[in-house]
Amino acid sequence: MPPDNVSEIRPAGLLRRLASMLYDSLLLIAVLMAVTALVVLVNQGEIDYTHPLYRVLLVLVMFAFFTGFWTHGGQTLGMRSWRLQLQRRDGGTPTRAQCVVRFLAAIPSLLLFGTGFLWILVDRDHMAWHDRLSKTVVVLVPKQQKSK
Repeated sequence: MPPDNVSEIRPAGLLRRLASMLYDSLLLIAVLMAVTALVVLVNQGEIDYTHPLYRVLLVLVMFAFFTGFWTHGGQTLGMRSWRLQLQRRDGGTPTRAQCVVRFLAAIPSLLLFGTGFLWILVDRDHMAWHDRLSKTVVVLVPKQQKSK
C-alpha cells in the first residue's frame, strides 16, 4: 500500500490544473445548455433564469458531473486530457464523501478570486484548499509507453 505521505506523490501543477478546468468548463457548459433546453421544453418555451429551483438544478448537475467522474476513476474528461487524476492520499480512489467535501470546498476556493487554487503556488505539497479539506490530491499520471 502506498504511503500516506503526500510529498511522495507527484502533485499536479497549477497551469496543468487550470488547463484541465478549461476543458471541463467547455464540456460542462454544453451539459448545462442541454439541461436548460430540457427545462425550456418542459415549460413550453418559458424559463425564469432567476428562479431558485432552476439554479439548484444547475448546481446539482455540476455536482453530479464532478462527483460522478471523481468517484469512477478519479478523472473528468479534462483531467484525462491533461493526464491528471484525483486520488486519496494513500493512492486509492476517492470516496463519495471526499468528493462531496471537495466539490463544496472548491466553490469558495474559486469564488474568493481563485485564492484556494492559487494556494497551490505556496503550499509545500502543491495542494489547493479543497485538496487539503477533502484529504485528496491531484496527481500527474505518467505517460503511457507506445507499443511498436
